[in-house]
Parts: sequence; structure tokens; C-alpha cells
Amino acid sequence: MMTARLAAVPRLLAVPALAVLLAGCGIRATEVPTNFGPAPSRVQCSLADPDVSTQAARGLPVQVFLLCGSSLVTVDRTVRVPDGTADSERRILVAQGLLDQLAAPTSAAEKEAGYSTDVRGITVGGPRPGDPDDTLRLSTAPAGLTSYALAQIVCTFSDSAAAEGDGSVVLGGPGAEAPRRYECTDEVRARPGSTEPPSRDAAGE
Repeated sequence: MMTARLAAVPRLLAVPALAVLLAGCGIRATEVPTNFGPAPSRVQCSLADPDVSTQAARGLPVQVFLLCGSSLVTVDRTVRVPDGTADSERRILVAQGLLDQLAAPTSAAEKEAGYSTDVRGITVGGPRPGDPDDTLRLSTAPAGLTSYALAQIVCTFSDSAAAEGDGSVVLGGPGAEAPRRYECTDEVRARPGSTEPPSRDAAGE
């Protein structure tokens, strides 16, 4: 009987020793199973590739920037521009078409993928006397837009036929304020809610 008791002593001592070892490794010993639930779902921000030939039949293929997962993501769209339109008028028509596409409700597939937009019913016109030739005047002053909406518009315009295609666009509002040249940067595309498009005075360009 004494031999059996002595043999049990090492086994009893091993239990607290094992707990100490686990604690030393950063693992907390527990007798109660823990269940943290399923892993959180992630926004996919991806859509099936569109049929480019079908899009071309509906109008001029373009890309607009929508919001997804707190960043900007491009989505294929089309805008209609009548054949034979003069270049200056064509630029305004493209810009208005892009704004309309930004303000359009997202499709069911886009909603499911996590896409949204912060742009609401904005119109656009051309430059005023004294403005740079490539100025686009919005019906809402850029300073009055949310950082998300401004980032969407700047990045969409700067990469389209509505601008010079150099990653920037000259925007003004309906008032007398001078237009400014806004840039679409990697930081703006990644964090449109906290990083506004950098801008500078466009006077004299």
C-alpha cells in the first residue's frame, strides 16, 4: 500500500508542473472548452468579369471608382456620347456620364460584394472665363463634398477622357472660388475616408 502511494506522488506533482510549463509558453491551461465562433467574414470586393463587347454596344466603356472595404475599387461602366460631338462638349458629356454612373444605385451583385457610393446627384459644366481650359465646374463645391465623394470623383475623372489623363483633374464649384487641381494618389485610393486628394491652385495654368 505504501509503495502505491509513493508511486502516485510523481504523477500528482506532474500536474501543477505541466500547468507551469504551459503558462510559461503563453498558453493558459483550462478545463473548459472555448468556442470563439466562426471566423469573421471578409468583403470580397470582386465581381465577375463583364462582357466588354456587350458594354461597348451600350456606349463608351469607362471605369468609375466605388467604395468597398473602406477603399476605392474600379468598376466597369458605360456612358453615351453621340458621334461627331466636339471635343470640348464631349469632355463635359463624359464627365456628366461618369457622375451619373457614380450616383447610380449599385446592382445586386455589387451590393453583395460590398460596393457602395457616396456621390449623390451632381451636375457638371465647363470652365468660366479665366479658368484653365480643362476645368470642370461641379454643382456642389468640392469643399462641400464628403471626403469619400471627393475621392471617388477625383479618381474617376483623373483617369478618364474628362481630364488630361495625368492622374489629376481641375475642379471648381458653382461659386466664385478659383478652381483647384486635384490628384488621385495611392493613399487616396487606399484610405478615401481619411486622406483627401491633394490639391493646388490651378490659376494661371
